[in-house]
Parts: sequence; structure tokens; C-alpha cells
Amino acid sequence: MNIILLGPPGAGKGTQSQRLVDRHGLKQLSTGDMLRAAVKAGTPVGLQAKAVMEAGQLVSDEIVSALIGDELDAMGEGQGAIFDGYPRTTPQAHALDAILAERGRRLDHVIELDVDEDALVERITGRFTCGACGKGYHDQFERPAVDGTCDRCGGHEFKRRPDDNEQTVRTRLAEYRAKTQPILPIYDARGIVAHIDGMADMDHVTAAIEAIIA
Repeated sequence: MNIILLGPPGAGKGTQSQRLVDRHGLKQLSTGDMLRAAVKAGTPVGLQAKAVMEAGQLVSDEIVSALIGDELDAMGEGQGAIFDGYPRTTPQAHALDAILAERGRRLDHVIELDVDEDALVERITGRFTCGACGKGYHDQFERPAVDGTCDRCGGHEFKRRPDDNEQTVRTRLAEYRAKTQPILPIYDARGIVAHIDGMADMDHVTAAIEAIIA
């Protein structure tokens, strides 16, 4: 089973991908993780990517495609994949079709996690973590039981990601609408697209995904 999980940053793709990995033994293919691993391992594609990044340039679609091809080749024939964060553009969608076809694979499901943008901005900008143990909190939904003290480790240092601010989040959302959502008609024509309410409780989202892929 090969699945594309789509949705803007903060929609919960990472959480749901991990649950699919745990339940079904699928391999999560995240382009960011693959790039870092390939660079660290010094593979031929990793060395190419490292040179490009050190020059301050964006890694090309060709390099990303080669990374994905390498990962698929390393997997067992019976193991399925979850594509997380790829494809992001129409050219990448066509490239993925070719990569899969070369290996006798095809896409089974394209699942988009739909979001309410204002609610998503609130969800992301309210996040913070304990600086000592990494436990996650939220300004509105999950504050420490004692203000300023971590429930898990008792630490008093908290931190926020610098890019978890409204302007950055809205820019990411606009980019997703402009570049990634236009790939959906490609898969709609094949009848493999499903939409899920990404703002629902995480367990409800998981159950909805399970119902689609069953």
C-alpha cells in the first residue's frame, strides 16, 4: 500500500504517519529526514545534496527523486510507503508517478487533512515545550498544572519555536494552497483522493484514515 498524506504544516501529518507506521509496518518517507540521513551517510545522492545546500541553493527535484528511488529500492517488495511532504508541486507529482512505475508500484490513496486556517494558526502559535524534557504544552489547550512548572520533570524553562508565529504560519498556508493543492486534480481523476477533517481529535483522524485504507 502506497499513500500520500497531504495537509499544510501543523495539520497533523507527522502524527498520523507514525501511527500508520506502527499499525501497518509502512515506511514513512519524509524528504527532510531522508536528506539529512543521506548527507550524514555520505551516499552519492547525499553528497550531491550537501554540495547544493552548502552553496545556499534549494535541492532540486531530481535529487529528491533520486533519494526517494533509493529509499524504495532499499525497502522490501511487500512493504508499503507513506509519502509525507512530497510531492509538493505538480512536477513532483508526475516525477513520483514515474518513480513508482519503474518499480512496479502505484499509489493507492491520497489523503488530505483539511484544516480551518484560523484555528490552525491558533493551534501552532500557542505551542511551547519544556526546555529540559521536551514535553509539549499549549497556551489554550494544555497548560502546566502549576503555571511555570513542567508537569513531567518540574523544570521551569520553556521554549517556543521561532517559526511558530502567525506571519510565518500564514505564509506556509498560502504556499500550500498555491503550490500543493493544485496537484489534487491529478489524483482526483483516478478516484483515489479522500478528505478528512484535520481539526478533529487525533484519534478520530486516525479512525477516519483506517476506514479509508481498510
